[in-house]
Amino acid sequence: MRAAEKLIAKKGIENVSIREIVEVSGQKNQSALQYHFENMQGLIKAIHESRNEEIHEKRAAILEEILAKNKKPALRDLCKVMILPTFLLAKSNPAFRRFVVAFGHEIALTPNSALSLVEEKEGHGTSALQTGELLRAALPHLNSGAYLQRMDSAVRLCSISMSHHSRQKSAFHGPRADLFLNNLIDELVGLLSAPVSKETLTITKSIRTKS
Repeated sequence: MRAAEKLIAKKGIENVSIREIVEVSGQKNQSALQYHFENMQGLIKAIHESRNEEIHEKRAAILEEILAKNKKPALRDLCKVMILPTFLLAKSNPAFRRFVVAFGHEIALTPNSALSLVEEKEGHGTSALQTGELLRAALPHLNSGAYLQRMDSAVRLCSISMSHHSRQKSAFHGPRADLFLNNLIDELVGLLSAPVSKETLTITKSIRTKS
């Protein structure tokens, strides 16, 4: 799995073969990969499951700390929960950073719902569900449709920003790392808290009437 992450981060998933992964991982033949994962899709799924377990664990710890101070956390704290687990894991583990580089664009560029893709890949862990419930409660000015649209945009923003940042030298150390993190949190707060304009409401109403 780590060999696959390294190769995909360097070359892109479309340019990596099973043969290369087997060679880089030090295995003798492709049967090792097929035995454990069946095929490339099984390997990619296993990578996501492994990394998402780390994210869930880190997110749960961060959320617990925030809720210990305030049962109804501010929106900025909840936006921090969205990005901080990945940031801290990438900071402490170069291999995790390669995972972010390898697969961050997959979420950002999906033609379907980015929010649904994240839920599919991460599963429905307790920390994810709890964060979602708290975010929904913190954004009462958004109706269901607007909330889903904003969250979809927020997920794409997090994914593409973290993927791009992870490619930079010394990305997770020093003042520039802190600046990146806090700027991204600011952007999420702005995206989610912005009022729904009259223009958007008018267009939404028009679409609903036609459908």
